[in-house]
Amino acid sequence: MKTAVIGASGYAGGELLRFLAVHPHFQVTAISAHSNAGELVTSVHPHLTIHSGEKFLAISEINFSDIDLIFIALPHGESASLIKRIPATVKIVDLGADHRLEDAQQWKKYYGGAHAGAWVYGLPELSESQRRAIGNESRVANPGCYATAITLGIAPAVNQVDVSDVVVVAASGTTGAGRSAKINLIASEVMGSLSSYKFGGVHQHTPEIEQAVSIIAQQKVKISFTPILAPMPRGILATVTAKLIKPTNTQQAHDLFAKYYANEYFVDVLPVGQMPKTGSVTGSNKVQIQAAVDEHTQRLVVSVALDNLGKGAASQAIQNANIISGYAEETGLEAIGIGT
Repeated sequence: MKTAVIGASGYAGGELLRFLAVHPHFQVTAISAHSNAGELVTSVHPHLTIHSGEKFLAISEINFSDIDLIFIALPHGESASLIKRIPATVKIVDLGADHRLEDAQQWKKYYGGAHAGAWVYGLPELSESQRRAIGNESRVANPGCYATAITLGIAPAVNQVDVSDVVVVAASGTTGAGRSAKINLIASEVMGSLSSYKFGGVHQHTPEIEQAVSIIAQQKVKISFTPILAPMPRGILATVTAKLIKPTNTQQAHDLFAKYYANEYFVDVLPVGQMPKTGSVTGSNKVQIQAAVDEHTQRLVVSVALDNLGKGAASQAIQNANIISGYAEETGLEAIGIGT
């Protein structure tokens, strides 16, 4: 399939190109980056020698009628206007937030601007009905990185906990903030230091998580979410807690998660006592999960690790593209994490 990557100069765009380089069915024929148009791809992504000599195109240079599949990795709010120019026959996976939220008021509150409408939500591990829904569409809203980790961390337990008060603290590497230069993200500011940001329940992934989990729970879900900037380039480690409805022990909680994800290639529920590590999933589409019960407070505690550029962005986008194109989900994504 002839494939285009739009917004390819960013971190997620670079990861898309890296994964696509070994994909047996998706042939990259157009690489676009607005601000870097005309520059060599390897001047931004020197590791992508497979694209040596190729230059970033301006969007205006792409003939969309000659493209079968498009990955859009643009900043939030920018893909909706572009999509109007793309033929309806072209398959699209949007890594931005433009088509994730069903509620226009939530979009206005957390993002601002006009609401572009919702596409099918691309988190196949959420449920088999969600996986089928993705397969029946040709345009997918790829989930946010934090949203992927947190949703997978609470979905199996929605009938066991009080979903009106789910508390999450999650740390992310600096690539989650994008490639644009920011003083607070330079090495001298970040290394050796941790800091919360978007403090007080204002992170834009909050309504996305609540929307996805509410569908599974069949009731209103409320998330209190505090993100943390970690002194590392990539990775997310999320801790999700919620009050249990009835007495439960750690083995029962672990069994619940192990059963829920038993047939999921990309989700590993670790043995009891073994903790998820961001380094173990770096460069992959894998998710590591551990569940336990704080018996003192009867709260479920779940730890989730994933790569924010992998399962949190690029590799998950390819997983969704595989589904809407009729290929096995793991095609081109068989690699495990590099480990530490």
